[in-house]
Amino acid sequence: MTEGEAGCTVAVIGAGAAGALTAARLLDANVHRVVLIDPGPNTARGVAYSTPDGRHLLNVPAAGMSALPDQPDDFVRWLHANVDPEIKPSTFVARARYGDYLADHLATAATSSTGVLDRIHARVSAVDHHGRRLTLHLDNGQTRVADAAVVASGTAPGVAWAPPGLQTSDRFVADPWRPGALENLPDTDVLLVGTGLTMVDVVLAADRPSRSLHAVSRHGIIPAVHRSEKTPPVQPPAELVEADNLAVLRSTLMRHVVQTVRRTGDWRAAVDGLRPITARVWKRLSARDKQEFLRNDARTWDAHRHRMAPITAERLAVVRESGRLCQHTGEVVSAEDTGDAVRVLLSDGTVMTVGAVVNCTGPVGDATADPLLRELLACGLARAGEVGLGLATADDGRILGATGRRAPLWTLGALRRGSLWESTAMPEIRSQAADVAKAVVAHLSLPAVRRQADVYGLALTTTVDAAANYNEALRRLLRLQGGAEELVVAAIEEDPDFAVGHAAIALLGHEWGVGVDVRTALSKAQQAGKKRLLDDRERSFLNAVTARVDDGSASALLSHIREYPLDALAVSVAIPTVAFGGLTSGSETAELVESLAPSYGGDWWYAGQLAFVRQDQERWSEAEQLSAYALSLEPSSGHAVHARAHVFYETGLHVEGLRWLDGWINERGPQANHRAHFSWHAALHELMMGDTDAVRQRYLTQLAPPGVSGSRVLVDSGAMLWRCRMTGAWSDHLPVADVMAAAPDGWLQQPPTGFAALHSAVTLAAADDLAGLDQLRRNAAVHPDPVFRNVVAPLCSGLAAVVGGDWGTALLILEALPSRLQALGGSAAQRDVVEETLVYALSASGRGEDAATLLDTRLTRRPSPLDVRRRNALAALERSA
Repeated sequence: MTEGEAGCTVAVIGAGAAGALTAARLLDANVHRVVLIDPGPNTARGVAYSTPDGRHLLNVPAAGMSALPDQPDDFVRWLHANVDPEIKPSTFVARARYGDYLADHLATAATSSTGVLDRIHARVSAVDHHGRRLTLHLDNGQTRVADAAVVASGTAPGVAWAPPGLQTSDRFVADPWRPGALENLPDTDVLLVGTGLTMVDVVLAADRPSRSLHAVSRHGIIPAVHRSEKTPPVQPPAELVEADNLAVLRSTLMRHVVQTVRRTGDWRAAVDGLRPITARVWKRLSARDKQEFLRNDARTWDAHRHRMAPITAERLAVVRESGRLCQHTGEVVSAEDTGDAVRVLLSDGTVMTVGAVVNCTGPVGDATADPLLRELLACGLARAGEVGLGLATADDGRILGATGRRAPLWTLGALRRGSLWESTAMPEIRSQAADVAKAVVAHLSLPAVRRQADVYGLALTTTVDAAANYNEALRRLLRLQGGAEELVVAAIEEDPDFAVGHAAIALLGHEWGVGVDVRTALSKAQQAGKKRLLDDRERSFLNAVTARVDDGSASALLSHIREYPLDALAVSVAIPTVAFGGLTSGSETAELVESLAPSYGGDWWYAGQLAFVRQDQERWSEAEQLSAYALSLEPSSGHAVHARAHVFYETGLHVEGLRWLDGWINERGPQANHRAHFSWHAALHELMMGDTDAVRQRYLTQLAPPGVSGSRVLVDSGAMLWRCRMTGAWSDHLPVADVMAAAPDGWLQQPPTGFAALHSAVTLAAADDLAGLDQLRRNAAVHPDPVFRNVVAPLCSGLAAVVGGDWGTALLILEALPSRLQALGGSAAQRDVVEETLVYALSASGRGEDAATLLDTRLTRRPSPLDVRRRNALAALERSA
C-alpha cells in the first residue's frame, strides 16, 4: 500500500464477470476498499453465467476461459479440483460452472488481499464528480463516496425494433435472461426476434414437443460452429493491419481466408488469428466505414467470430429437423396484442399469430438504453462512443466526458466496443480488467500535484488529471477540433491553482472571443503563479499572456516563442490561421514558422502550419505536398485542410476544391471547432463559381447563428454576408441582425485585435450601422496599436462612405488601403473582402474602366466565373455607352 492509496475506496458498478474480475485485480493490488454494487442476488455470474440450464454451454473451450491472462490453465485446474478431474481443455462446459469459478476466484482474491470487499445489492442511479472524488447515488436512497469507480454493467437488451404496441404487451419478453422470463411461455407458437447466440440459448430452453418456435432476423444468419479439434490461429498478413478503408479490408480479409483454407482446411484459423489486431484495424477505419460495417458486415462477422459449441449446434439441429423451429429472414413491421395472442407482420409479408414474442437481439451498443449510462451522458461525465457504440474511452479504459474531461471513471467490456469493436469475449474482458485495475491504482497512487508534461514535453505544474485535460485540449486545438476551451476549463476545475491553465483560458478568451472573463482568468493565473514553484517556461508564458492582455503587446509572446519554440499554444496564437488572427503577418510569419523547423521536424501539426505559409507565398505545389503529408499522418489536421483549401481557391480550382472540401466537411467536419470557416471556404468557391443559390443555402444551413458563435460569427458569417452584397449574390435584406446579436461581447466596438476589427467593420457595414462604424473608427483612432490607427480607422471611414453612397470619399480611402492590409493578419482570401468592396465602389461610381482593370488583375492571379461575368458586364456597359 502506497501513501497515495491509503484509505482509498474504489466502486465497481456491476457484479457480473467484468465487475468481478476488475474487483479481483483491485484486491490483488491491495486497494483499501473495493465496493461491488449491483442489484442482482448473485456475484460474479451476471446475465451470462447465472443460467441454471445445463444445456447452456460456454461458447469457448475451457482452455480459453481462464480469469488470469498469465495463467491460461487456471480454469481447467479449477474444474479438475471442483467438478471433474477428467474434463479436457477442449470441453465446452456449462455456463453455470463458469459462474461458480468466477465467484470462487473473487472470493480467493478477497481472502488473500489486505483490502476489504463490500457487496451492496442496489442500483447506482447517478454519479456526481467533485474535485478528486465521486459520489454515487443508489436507488435505495443511500450514497457512497469513492475515489474512483469502474462501470462494469455492460449494456441492456435493445427493444427499439419493437413496435409500441408490442413493447407494452404482457406477451413480450423484453429480456429473456430476467429470472423466470421463459417459465410461463404458452405452449403455442412463439416468435424469437434475432438469430444470434441468444436465440440459440432460448431455443434450447424453450423447446417443447407442443410448441413451435419461429426465429426471424434481418440477415437470417445464425452463428457458425466451433470445430471439436481447434486449428491453431494463422497470423494475418501485414496488409490487414495497414488497411485504412473498408473496401481494402474486405478484399484483403477474403484473400487471407481463402489462403488459410487452402493451407489448413479451416477458415476459423484465419478469423481466430485476427484477435490481436482487431482493435488496431477498427481504429484505422473512418466513421463512415464503421457505420457501413455495422450495416452490412457486422452480423456476418459476429456469426463467424462468436461461434457455438459443437454439441449446442447438434441440439439446435435436432429442434430444426423436428420442425419445431422455423427460420425467417426479415423484420417485424407491426405487432398487435389481440388479448389472447400477438398478431405479427414481417417485412417479407408473412403474417403469424403467436402466443409470445421473445427479444433475442442481445445487448445493444447504444448506451442510452441503460438508466445510469443515460445519466452519465446527460451530466457530461461520459459521451457516446464512436458510431454510437458504448462510451468514448481513453486507451486505458478511462471514460471521456462530453468535452473530453476525465472524471476518475473507467469502464470495460461491451461499453468499449466503439473504441475496440471486439470487447465482449473473456480474453478481452480479463485483459481489460487487469489494465483498468492497474490504471486505477496508478491514479490513486499519484500525489495531488507534481510536475507533468504537455504534448511536446514542456512542464506543467499541476495534477495528473488536470494535465490530462489540458493535453487533450491542446491536441484538439492542434487539430482544430471542438472542445478545447471546455477542456482547459475542466483542467482548472480539477486543479484551481493550475497557473498555465488559467493563463491559457485567458489567452483563448482574448484571441478567440471564448465566453470567459479574460481579466478574471488572468488574475487567477497570476495568483496561482504565486502559490506554486513554476518552471521558467511556465513563468515566461504567464508573463507573455499578461502583456498580451494588458496592452495588446505581441513582443512578449514572440520573445517567449523564441525561447520556448515547442510551446505550441503560444505558436498557434502567433501565426495567422483559421483559428487566430495572429501576431505576425507576411514575411514575419514565414520567418517565424521556418525558424521552428529544427524544433518540430516532421511533426504533422508543424507541416500543416508550414503548408499555410507556403500557400501564402504562392508556392502552391509545396503547400499541397506539405498538406498531403500532414493529412496522411493526421486526417483531422485542420491546418492542413485549411492550407489545401487556400491552394484550391488561389489557383482557381473552384469545382475541384468544393468537391474535396465538402467531402472533408461531411466526414471530419462535425468534430472541427472551426467548422464554420471550412464552410466559409466552400461558400467562397460557390460565390466565385457564381452559384448564388448555393451560397445562400450554405449560409442559412452552415454559417448562420446560432449554429455559428464566438469570433467565427464575425469572421465567417458577417464577412460572407458583406461579400454577398458586394458581389450581388444577396441583393435583398441581409440576415445580419442575428450576426450582430451573436457577436462576442464588446467586439463590435472594442475588438481585441486588428484582424477581429476588420470583420467587425464589414459586419457593421452589412448592417448599414453607420453609428456603429463611427464608434469603432473613433475607438481605433486612439488605440495604442498602430494597426488600429493606420488601417482599421480609415477602413471604417471607407466602409461608412460605401454604405452612404459617398463614392468619392470611399474610393479615396479604399484605393490607399491595399498596401496596409497585410498588417491586419489573417489570410489573403480574408483580406480580399476589402478588394471586393473596392470593385463594387469603382463600378457604382461610374469608374467602370478602373473596375475592369482591377478584375483583369484578379483574373490573371485567380480565375473565377464570377469575375469573368462581372468583367463582361462592364465591357457590355462600356460598349452601350
